[in-house]
Amino acid sequence: MVPVQHIWVRSRGVNLSVEVSMPPDLPDAPTVVLVHGYPDTSAVWRDVREQLAKDHVVVTYDCRGAGQSSHPQGSRHYVLARFVDDLVAVTDLVSPHRPFHLVGHDWGSVHSWESVTDDKLKGRIASFTSISGPCLDQLALWSRSKWARPTLRHLGQVLSQTLASWYVVFFQLPWLPELVWRAGGKSMWPRWLKWTEGVEAEASDTFVADACSGLGMYRANVLKAMFRPRMRMAHAPVQIIVPTHDRYVRPQVAEAAMPFASVLWRRDVADTHWVVRKRPELIARYVREFTEWVEADRAPVLPLRMHAARR
Repeated sequence: MVPVQHIWVRSRGVNLSVEVSMPPDLPDAPTVVLVHGYPDTSAVWRDVREQLAKDHVVVTYDCRGAGQSSHPQGSRHYVLARFVDDLVAVTDLVSPHRPFHLVGHDWGSVHSWESVTDDKLKGRIASFTSISGPCLDQLALWSRSKWARPTLRHLGQVLSQTLASWYVVFFQLPWLPELVWRAGGKSMWPRWLKWTEGVEAEASDTFVADACSGLGMYRANVLKAMFRPRMRMAHAPVQIIVPTHDRYVRPQVAEAAMPFASVLWRRDVADTHWVVRKRPELIARYVREFTEWVEADRAPVLPLRMHAARR
């Protein structure tokens, strides 16, 4: 086991709980930053960290509104730009002089899409691996393109994702989602993961506060992106890991990124949304292969799309 160091990072009035592990015999190891989703904490990366820490500096942190980090009140604190600021603050401390590799899952991937398309981090991000979390702007543009050519296949794709996103509409409602989480969310969440994902997990002590605070991400960002999408080009090579049995982000949504990444790898995995918990060795291997490829400076100018065999 590689030792893990805990540090605090201040970002726009928010305290972020950060953990860093460094392989002792590899002083020049590349840095990889793992960003968790909703309603998780950085603990969701525990087993992936253990795999990657053999040859990477691994950085995880509780995002604002989660875990041991601050839980600011009000949706304005959860606009995507604030998560970009948080990543800047963390990486200014842990990797100030060398580009880092970014990996995001679920909303952590949504945050990271914002970071990899924002000029604040241009040149700082060496690569980005996205797992089950599309860029909201790209998703909106993809949906519009399907409606513009309304074939049965296109309409079926949009309808499938719309039905999968039913909870997004529910989370826009005032006070009711918070009431549901507080009424029994902490006990029901592990059962839901076990039933739908086959995952054994315990709700953290901060789970209810995390679930309620994180609703701000949905309320501050989703409708804005759907009605006023921006053109968001990635300024680093992108790898998309696609769980083909994801009940929340349907596999066809990966198409949304294709016009917006000059270098794109796609890796299909026959698994569900929480693949980072279920297949940590595979996720770590895919991340390692991509970071090694990028570090070797072999990225071509033309787009590259790799469709791995289903696993």
